[in-house]
Amino acid sequence: MARKDRINLLIDHDAVERARRYSARHGTSISRIVSDFLASLPLEEEREIAQLSPTVRRLIGVACGTDVDVYRAYLSEKYGS
Repeated sequence: MARKDRINLLIDHDAVERARRYSARHGTSISRIVSDFLASLPLEEEREIAQLSPTVRRLIGVACGTDVDVYRAYLSEKYGS
């Protein structure tokens, strides 16, 4: 089981009441709702990746291990820069 930490939060009364009603209807706890929400927040690098176009995201990792100087030489030769 994953480690759990106890924290104190100050949350608007109306939001707490809404969370109580939601958790009762869905058979869960407010703690689980908050935990699931926080776990769904993207890490910094995930957010950066999410901002890329779908085409660029598909290319991530394709050139792993490629020597940058070799690639620059290839581009220079190909495009004559």
